[in-house]
Amino acid sequence: MASTVYLHIGLPKTGTTYLQSVLWGARDQLARDGYLLPGSGHREHLWAALDLQERRNLARRHPDAPGTLERLLAEVERHRGPAIITHEFFCGARRAQVDRLLERLAPAQVHVVVTARDALGMLTAGWAEYVKNGGTTPLSEMGGEATDGQAEFGWRTWDLAGVLRRWGRQLPPEQVHVVPMPGRGAPRDQHWRNVATVLGLDPARYDAPEEARNPALGVTQVELLRRINPHLTGEGGGFRRPVDRGTWIRGYLAERHLVGQGGERLGAGPEQVAECRERAEKAVAMIRRRGFHVQGEVESLLVPHDLPVRQRPHDVSDAELLGSASMLVAGLLEDVRRLSRDAPDLIEGA
Repeated sequence: MASTVYLHIGLPKTGTTYLQSVLWGARDQLARDGYLLPGSGHREHLWAALDLQERRNLARRHPDAPGTLERLLAEVERHRGPAIITHEFFCGARRAQVDRLLERLAPAQVHVVVTARDALGMLTAGWAEYVKNGGTTPLSEMGGEATDGQAEFGWRTWDLAGVLRRWGRQLPPEQVHVVPMPGRGAPRDQHWRNVATVLGLDPARYDAPEEARNPALGVTQVELLRRINPHLTGEGGGFRRPVDRGTWIRGYLAERHLVGQGGERLGAGPEQVAECRERAEKAVAMIRRRGFHVQGEVESLLVPHDLPVRQRPHDVSDAELLGSASMLVAGLLEDVRRLSRDAPDLIEGA
């Protein structure tokens, strides 16, 4: 069994894509330093996170997805040095599932690494990501543990206190690490440096490129996408499978077209702000009370009292939506024209 296992479990929207890109891009260097990053790529750690949570229909994602967690753990068992498993969806595991994984990893010393941000930023960024993955529920109605049956998008994975309660219950506090996202003005690689320190790595030995983060949609663009989604993912829609939502809604519509329009950051209503402030204060109090290790500034996890005025999605005007939709249609037509040059039968009469 590996001597030490670092489980980087999220939270979502806390620079996880950036951090994972650094780790997977440096897999050879990790091996030279004695570290195992099991599996053949990032998506296997995604499958393992869903496998841990006993997700039904996992085979719909890929025929090889079922059983991925056990395959990764078998590699960890054969390794004699430290190992890293990383995906933000692990944080959604329930208490019994967490307990089974920790028991399975014995006698390795397990360290849980939780990258985090303030709860209001978690709510707005998490909701935008939910919409990019086909979601249709308005921001003002978000709540509970999951939305539209997608357990990744809700307070089960967004609430730092709840995640720490489930994942930190059995471990000594010094083996539970909270890594807040650095604030604006921090060096571009500070987040990686903080996480690398927790992992016992020398960050200077690893190349941390410009942050490869998930692009953020403006408030008009994300609200437009939310209104398009029912036509794609509703009854009769052809984009209901996870692979279709990820490829076409998230990848093509959101990140290829709508992100390029720019736009203002979105805001939440006063009741949601108050709820987020309360959740953040509970999380910080728990971290201090339990003595969890913090690599960074724990105060940055609190929701600021002086918040900038930002437009809420339901306040976006029809004129703003029309302007965004017009640009989107123009971009789609450009794509169709390029495709028709290689497949002239695509356009009737061409």
